Amino acid sequence: MKQSLTNAEQRFEAIFQNASVGILVVDKEGKIVLANGFLLKLFEYGDVNDLVGKDLGILLPAHIRKSHTGNMEAYNHKPEIRPMGAGRDLYGITSTGREIPLEISLSSYTIDTGTYSIAFINDISVRVSAQEKLREQRLRLADMNKQMEALNEALEEKVKKRTMELEKALAKLEESRNELTQALSKEKDLGEMKSAFVSMASHEFRTPLSTILSSASLLAKYKLTDEQEKRDKHIQRIKSSVINLNNILNEFLSLGKMEEGKIKASLSEFDIEKLVADQYTEMTDIFKPGQVLDYVHEGDRMVRLDPSFMKNIVINLLSNAAKFSEENTTITVRTIVNAEKIIFTVRDQGMGISERDQQQLFSIFFRGSNAKNISGTGLGLHIVSKYTEMMKGHLELKSELNKGTEITITFPR
Repeated sequence: MKQSLTNAEQRFEAIFQNASVGILVVDKEGKIVLANGFLLKLFEYGDVNDLVGKDLGILLPAHIRKSHTGNMEAYNHKPEIRPMGAGRDLYGITSTGREIPLEISLSSYTIDTGTYSIAFINDISVRVSAQEKLREQRLRLADMNKQMEALNEALEEKVKKRTMELEKALAKLEESRNELTQALSKEKDLGEMKSAFVSMASHEFRTPLSTILSSASLLAKYKLTDEQEKRDKHIQRIKSSVINLNNILNEFLSLGKMEEGKIKASLSEFDIEKLVADQYTEMTDIFKPGQVLDYVHEGDRMVRLDPSFMKNIVINLLSNAAKFSEENTTITVRTIVNAEKIIFTVRDQGMGISERDQQQLFSIFFRGSNAKNISGTGLGLHIVSKYTEMMKGHLELKSELNKGTEITITFPR
């Protein structure tokens, strides 16, 4: 019997000390009797003896101690299981004087030595912060609505102003491109890579920059209210071109950070089937007429990889499959998750890659000999290979000219 009681006490102590919520026990006089490890950490105390025997007020900000005394007396008079703070904020104070928002539930029990109150305490700082951000967003949204109402009253002036801003942005982009080209020309060790980059950058920047310039010029011509549809059309062209430029610059930035060792894989658990499906939904505009995605997932859905890296891999491989395939073709995607590995495969029915080009396909700035007339930076597959490597994956390529390409990436589970 004594052994059984000892075992029960040990189990209770283990549960009490390892609970993922702060637990505090006080007597009727408001003196602290017990506190678990989670509570000590929450209130930044190093030892339970720093609290035991102290008045509960040590954990309360000065401005609520007086009201809390009355609340505690009322609870002792009629103890019951209930949450505290419904409709109002509760706060505690740490040993360093930092106030923290709390969620508290109360209970009580009676033994030979008296009646005791138990408080289960959670830090809700993240929730409070999120609520504050939501409130700020709502205020910003209301402000934006007011601005939109005022926009119609001064449309002609705003169009002129936007046109000037776009022209300035265009000049800055052109200046940045020139500076980038000049900086590259000073790097003696770049060799052929430098020439490939300058050629690619000139081509990839020219089209969106020309679109922005022509649309900005046309915007100034549409001043009448009934020409809003034409203005919207050119504003959309400008937005699309800016997004294209932003994607290109993001690839450059990602590459630079990888080369400098500033990017590390940050593994977390996510639903790989949902990630692939969501990316396809967001990318539907890039698919050519009649192109169909055949996606099938097998096995577990939850995997532990870097979701940001995986998203970039999916975007690059789906984009390439659509770009280098004709209309009315099928792009096949498979994800397989078993006990040993995670497999991601993309297969298209496109132009294929020659054996010679396959040797350099994942090199920086490399473009296939049969893809010179198709838009691209030559960075996508290089980045895919780097992200795969950082997640300890293996990449395999199979391709045949005029029949298609299959890329399979395998990660250890």
